Amino acid sequence: MKGIPGAALRYKVMAYVTGVILGTAFTWMVVLIALWVSAGNDLLGYFSADPDKPALYSVLWIVHGWAYFIYLIVGVDLAFRLRYGIGRTVLILLAGTIPFMSFVAEHYVHADIERRSAPTAAS
Repeated sequence: MKGIPGAALRYKVMAYVTGVILGTAFTWMVVLIALWVSAGNDLLGYFSADPDKPALYSVLWIVHGWAYFIYLIVGVDLAFRLRYGIGRTVLILLAGTIPFMSFVAEHYVHADIERRSAPTAAS
């Protein structure tokens, strides 16, 4: 279990940071789209030519991109340390692209680490 607590902490922090940023950006996007469509505009026009989008909205997506990049690095580091297979690793990494799923992935990873570190009957 050498190095796993530090890697788990890094992963937890980045899962929460990525999840909060993505959740905020996604919620903001849904609200802006609803306002755009309720104003009588077509849905596809929102994605191409809405000059009324706040600058902070665009910055939020850029920040998520960088946070997700760091999330990928710490996620792969933790997956290697825990010797996860390719399937589980990919699922953990993809969780940072779906709103609020990084929280779920972190919960399952934390539960797995707790299960692995619990003393067994043989010890």
